[in-house]
Amino acid sequence: MPASPKQILWVDDEAELLESHRLFLREKGYEVEMAHNASDALELLRRRTFDLLLLDEQMPGMRGVAMVREARELVPTLPVVMVTKSEEDETLREALGADVAEYLVKPVNPRQVLSVVTRILEGPRIRQQALARSFVTRFRELEHAGSRDLDWRGWIDRFAEYTQWDVELATAGEMGLYTSLRGLYPEMHRDFAAYMQANYPVWVNEQVQGERPPLSIDVVSEFLLPVLDSEKRALFIVVDCLRLDQWKVIEPLIAPLFEIETTHYFSLLPTATPYARNALFSGLFPGEIAARYPDWWGEKEDESLNAHERELLELQMKELGRTTPVRYHKISSAHDSDDLDRHLANAIAPEGVTAFVFNFVDLLTHGRSESAILYEVARDEIALRQLTLQWFRRSALFSVLKEAARKHIPVLLTSDHGSIHCNTPVTVLARRDATANLRFKFGEDLRAERENEAMLFTDADKLRMPRIGNGANTLLAVGDGFFVYPTKLREYQQRYRGAFLHGGVTPEEVILPLSLLTPRR
Repeated sequence: MPASPKQILWVDDEAELLESHRLFLREKGYEVEMAHNASDALELLRRRTFDLLLLDEQMPGMRGVAMVREARELVPTLPVVMVTKSEEDETLREALGADVAEYLVKPVNPRQVLSVVTRILEGPRIRQQALARSFVTRFRELEHAGSRDLDWRGWIDRFAEYTQWDVELATAGEMGLYTSLRGLYPEMHRDFAAYMQANYPVWVNEQVQGERPPLSIDVVSEFLLPVLDSEKRALFIVVDCLRLDQWKVIEPLIAPLFEIETTHYFSLLPTATPYARNALFSGLFPGEIAARYPDWWGEKEDESLNAHERELLELQMKELGRTTPVRYHKISSAHDSDDLDRHLANAIAPEGVTAFVFNFVDLLTHGRSESAILYEVARDEIALRQLTLQWFRRSALFSVLKEAARKHIPVLLTSDHGSIHCNTPVTVLARRDATANLRFKFGEDLRAERENEAMLFTDADKLRMPRIGNGANTLLAVGDGFFVYPTKLREYQQRYRGAFLHGGVTPEEVILPLSLLTPRR
């Protein structure tokens, strides 16, 4: 059964002169009702449903802008196109202030009007159809392409493409195609785990420049220093646990303020805050940090392991030959956010580096496992993205970025690690000395019941890690697995199935956005 034609209401005191336009639109499948004044048009809006309002601004009686306001009270979502003889700037400003969808100056030809009408009424459907066609073609290629032969640059490109499709298909509501895309992820996870198993120990031990991707230890030296060399000051912002897809949904809100150049880097393993973020600030591998600063980093794994980020950044800058002043802020609570907003003007140093760590996204992913409410509102990747977007709109982070744009201060924004939506319990066999983490474990005698569900390293030195306790073994989860013990299988399944966790080896946790934000002038 064919769809009903879209209904257009056109209000103009010279409606009889627009008959050719009405007939042309009718030929193209639109029904057009004409009204000579605002009063008649408002009465029609009370009695019938219309999809679009075409409106003259200068009519006897009620002006067009005034009618827009009354029409919006009747139909709040009705799109309005102003079609008027007036070329005055003030009329244009009034129309834009009334949030019209388009503004056309007479004389207009039928093709102009059709173009605007089609864009507003059919644009989303046309774009959705084009997206679907494009994805179906690319999906067939991806199905047969495989990822076993990718190098690190290829992995970045592949994962960035998957993420872009993920966001676009979900936004367009193409859930059937979205499900097809998600069907490619298990194979991607398996191939990425095999790639990292073979290459990561080489990267962290040989450190051959150009033969490995940028790692956590390279971010300050390779990306922040060039900004400081060209500017007197810069912001260095780390959003804890920010995934690439979360960055992609908040990026459009930042784009009006900054020119954005995004590259990517690989997080150190394990993809957990004590290791990955300390490496960011120090430029050192975790084993080197523990050896140089044993008083700062003992064997106990708790928040104190990240208590010296400012000092580590200062020491790294000094080792790099810079006497750059460093100011540091960690935002971990609503109180911290409110305090930062109150003192925002003075939070950014007049020169040097001002570093910010924002912990909300990490707190959200951890809190989701403990809260039934958070679990419900962040049920999957799509919901987590939307929740992140809602937070960002009102966040202290956005306030900081606006202040940086106002003061023309460049920003380097990144994350320390991502997270993965975990649904597969992985049984671990271990002694009592094993650590309690859900995506990575250290222990003397440690293994997964099924070897393909985890990555085992039997020498901490190969990962450039400090030795934790008596054990040198490191077990890292791959895919969407989370570690459980045979004696607590049901308890862990009920509590952590569906949680967003990190510490393992997936592109979602490892491949991270690194964005240079240059204020628009």
